[in-house]
Amino acid sequence: MIRIDGAEGGGQLLRTALALSVVTGEPFEMTAIRATRPSPGLKAQHLACVSVAEAVSDSRVEGAKQGSSKLRFTPNTVRPDPIDVDVGTAGSTTLVCETLLPVAVALEEPLQLTVTGGTDVRWSPPVDYLQYVKRPLCGKFGVEFDIDVRRRGFYPAGGGRLSMTVYPADSTPLDFASARDPVSELTCYSVASESLRSANVAHRQLSGVTDALAESGIEAPVTTSATYAKSSSPGTVVVLVAHAGEAIAGFNAYGEKGVPAERVGAKTVQQFRDWMASDAPLDRYMADQLLVWVALVGGRISVPEVTNHVRTNIEVIRAFGFDVTLREAPTGAVVERVE
Repeated sequence: MIRIDGAEGGGQLLRTALALSVVTGEPFEMTAIRATRPSPGLKAQHLACVSVAEAVSDSRVEGAKQGSSKLRFTPNTVRPDPIDVDVGTAGSTTLVCETLLPVAVALEEPLQLTVTGGTDVRWSPPVDYLQYVKRPLCGKFGVEFDIDVRRRGFYPAGGGRLSMTVYPADSTPLDFASARDPVSELTCYSVASESLRSANVAHRQLSGVTDALAESGIEAPVTTSATYAKSSSPGTVVVLVAHAGEAIAGFNAYGEKGVPAERVGAKTVQQFRDWMASDAPLDRYMADQLLVWVALVGGRISVPEVTNHVRTNIEVIRAFGFDVTLREAPTGAVVERVE
């Protein structure tokens, strides 16, 4: 039984542990889960991740209840039965998908997951980030999946619904550690709930993006898309995607009450400019997400910033027996699996 201290990390530690446990067949026990957070213990979103991992591996689980600070997870054989899970709140559906995606390396036939909850909520990747940044990047190292957004879900009502089909991986090692090529293309996806159509919010968010790009002197061609979607509560999201050779990076912002739509769009451009000021081929959030893939399929990635989040995630990966190194540099670090 692998023992993991969950005090210093958030839900990412749990998702990494669940994914690696399912793939390797190694059981684990996590204690002090989210102990340093204002509201510690397991939340509905984390329980949905546990439920998905349990379903795909016919696992034995102890401690999977709201507020629990301890979880014991013992996996069995991976099976490709369809999975349908309801987060029960506006908790992130995309993070539930992130938990299941690494199972691709253990599949022999496609697996379908359907999740109900929040598709575009704070502190998690918007579904368009998953669709237009994560999906093509994973394809570059042989991991394929499809996303179907059936309904958008914003905070606080949630009620969004998406499906993900994961295909058996024909994976190759990652190679996202070299200095990136110049940005060749930008694509911006602006989404607002149908109730905000009369205020032209999705289009105004796009205006904020294009105006901020022009003011910054960025000349890469920009393709834009504005969508008004049915949802149970009002909300907006903007995702700006940058293509630079083999690298793809994404930047996003959510609408806030009292914040003009144009300013929401401009926030993504500020994130993009910060990324442009570095040599990193990946945005900071994607770099974190790919750590588990370095362990599973090999290769190396550049991490723009060595945060405590990165360090604790690597500790979990090593606990499952993967020899992953972290080589720090003046700016960021390179994470690599030792062969």
